[in-house]
Amino acid sequence: MQAKQTSFLSLVKARKVLRKEKFLSEMNAVIPWEQMLNVISEYYYPTKETIVGRKKKELIMMIKIHFLQQWYNLSDPLMEEEIYETASFQKFLDIDLLADVVPDESTMLRFRHFLEQHNLTNKLLDIVNTLLEEKGLLLKKGTIVDATIIETDRNRKNPDKDMSSTVKNNNFHYGAKAHIGVDADSGAVHTVEVTTAKRADNKKMEDLMHGEEKALFGDKGYISKAKKKEFRKKGLFWGILDKGNSYHSLSSSQKKRNKKLSSIRSKVEHPFRVVKYLWKHDKFRYRGLTKFKHQMNTLFALANLYMFRKKLAS
Repeated sequence: MQAKQTSFLSLVKARKVLRKEKFLSEMNAVIPWEQMLNVISEYYYPTKETIVGRKKKELIMMIKIHFLQQWYNLSDPLMEEEIYETASFQKFLDIDLLADVVPDESTMLRFRHFLEQHNLTNKLLDIVNTLLEEKGLLLKKGTIVDATIIETDRNRKNPDKDMSSTVKNNNFHYGAKAHIGVDADSGAVHTVEVTTAKRADNKKMEDLMHGEEKALFGDKGYISKAKKKEFRKKGLFWGILDKGNSYHSLSSSQKKRNKKLSSIRSKVEHPFRVVKYLWKHDKFRYRGLTKFKHQMNTLFALANLYMFRKKLAS
C-alpha cells in the first residue's frame, strides 16, 4: 500500500505554533496543578458510599475547562462548542474526541457551583500566592490598593440587588467593584475584595492589607487625615497621593511627592489590564456579589501566574 504523501500545507502547520497554543503551553507549565488537585480533590471525590448518579468527569479536565473559560471569557455553551472546534483547546485538555466524552454545559455549570459552594477559589488564590512567595516574587513589604468597576447589564424588571450605579469621571456605570491589594515590589495581587459599584474605595482599604506590610500606597480616593495619622503612629509609611481642592492647590513638594509615588502605584494597573483588557472581563455575566467574588479570585490568581510566567518557568 502506497504511503500517503505529506502535503506542503501540513508541513507548514506542523511547524507553525499558534499564539493561542503558545499561551496555553506557557500557562500549563507554570500552574501548580498538583497543589490545586490536592486541595480540590478532598471535596470533589466522594466516598464510595455516597456516589450517586453519573461518575464525575476527571478533575484535572474540569479545572482546565474552568480556566479556559476565564482566559477567553466563554459561557458554558460556547465553551462546549470550542472544545469540539479548537485543536489547541483539545491539546491543552489532553482530550481525544473519538475516545473521550466532552463535558457538556450543565457539567461546567455544576463544577463552577461546586467551587463556589466550598469556597475553593480563595484557596486557588492562596496556592498561587504561596508559590510566588516561595519563589521570592511576593515580598509583602508594602501594599498598593486600588479598585475597578466591572459593569453588568441592567435588568429593570428583575434588578440585581448586589449591583448599583455610580458616576466616575462624568461617566455613568452600573455593576460592581473589584478591590485588590497588590504587592508593592512585584505587582502580584495578594488580596481580593468585592463591593457594589457605589461603595467608596477607601471603605475597603484596610481589608486589602495582609498585616505584614510596612507601607501602603494608593491614589487620591484613599486619602484620610485620620488614617494617615494612625498609620504614621504605627510606624507605617503612608504612600497615599495628596489631593488638592479649589481652596488649597497642591504645593510643588506635594506634586513632586505624588509623581514619585505614582511610579510605585502604577503597578496596580497591570493585573487590571490583564483581566479587563487582555482577557476582556470588562463586563460581568452572572448575578450577585458572591459569584462575582469567586470569579475575581480565579481571574487574579491566573493573572498572577500570567504576569510571572517567564520567571516561574525559568
